[in-house]
Amino acid sequence: MSDATANPRSLKDGLGRLATWDGIIILLTVVVIVAASLGVSNFGTSRNFTFLILDLMPIVLVALPMTLIIVTGEIDLSVASILGLASSLMGWFWNNGLSIEMIIPLVIVIGAVLGAINGFLVNALGLPSLAVTIGTLALYRGLAFVVLGDGAVADFPFDYTGWVTGTIGGGSVPNVLIPIVALAIVFGIVLHATPFGRSLYAIGANDQAAHFAGIRVARTKFWLYVASGAVSALVGILWTLRYSSARADNGSGLELAVVAAVLLGGVSIFGGKGNLPGVLAGVVLLAALQNALRLQDVSGQALNIVTGTLLVLSVLLPNVVSSIRTSRQRRKVRQAAAS
Repeated sequence: MSDATANPRSLKDGLGRLATWDGIIILLTVVVIVAASLGVSNFGTSRNFTFLILDLMPIVLVALPMTLIIVTGEIDLSVASILGLASSLMGWFWNNGLSIEMIIPLVIVIGAVLGAINGFLVNALGLPSLAVTIGTLALYRGLAFVVLGDGAVADFPFDYTGWVTGTIGGGSVPNVLIPIVALAIVFGIVLHATPFGRSLYAIGANDQAAHFAGIRVARTKFWLYVASGAVSALVGILWTLRYSSARADNGSGLELAVVAAVLLGGVSIFGGKGNLPGVLAGVVLLAALQNALRLQDVSGQALNIVTGTLLVLSVLLPNVVSSIRTSRQRRKVRQAAAS
C-alpha cells in the first residue's frame, strides 16, 4: 500500500478517534488548560500546578475503582463517607498510642471491610447498589462522628505530612503524583489488558448473558467494592496528612465530584461502556475548572453549581452524540441499500 493511500486512512482513523466522547473530553481538557493558563492569573505557575495535583488527587484516586464499578452497571456513593471514617479512625488510633506505621495499613484494611459490606449487600442479597450505598453513605459518615466527634486531631508526624504536601526533588511535581500514576497504571492494565477487565464490560452490557458465559458476576462485583473501600480509605489517609487534620467531615460531598468526573469521561451510567483515559481527562478537566474559578475568587456555592451542571451534561451529551452517530450510520445504510 502506498503512502498516498495510507496517510488519508490514518488521518481518517485519527479524526474518528477524536470524534468519540472521550476524545472530545481530552481535547476540551487541553483547551481549558491552555485558555486558563493564558487568561487566569497564576494558573500556569509551578506553585499552582502543585496545588492542582493535590486538589485532583482524591478525585482521581477514588475515580479509578469507581470507573470499574460503573462499567459493570453499579455505583458506590459511600466513597466519601469511607474517606471520612478512615480519617476519624486515623485520628482515634493516633490519640490512643498506635504508631503511624501501624495505623496506615490498619485503616486501609478497615476500608476494604467497609467496601466488602457494600459488596455483600449488593451482590449476596441482591439489593440495588444505589439504595445500598446511599444508606452506607449516611451510616459510615455517622460512625465517623461517633468515633471522633466534632473535634480534630492535628499532631501527626511531619515526616508523613511533609511528604504528602512536598514535591519530588524539591521541584514543582508533588510526591502524591507517584501513587496517582502507579494506581492509574494498575487499574488501566486491569480494565483494558486483562480478561477480568473484559468481563467487566460484558457484565455491564448484560449481566445475565455474562453469567451464562461463565463469568462469576456476583463475586467480580464484590471485589470491586472491596477495592473501592480500600482506595477510599487510602485517600482518607492522604487527605488527613495533607491538611494535618483528622476530622469526621473530611471529604464531604466528594462522591458528587467523583461521579461527575467518571461520567464526564465517557463512562455510561448504564454500564458496558467507557475507558480510563477518558476518565482521567474528565478528572483533570473538572479539577482545572474548579482551580481556575477559585483563582477568580468564585464562591464554593458556584463551584457546586459547575460540578452539578457537568454531571447533568455528562449524562445527557454522550447519549445525544451516540444518537446522532447511530442516526447517521442508519442513513448511510439506507442510502447504500437504495443505490
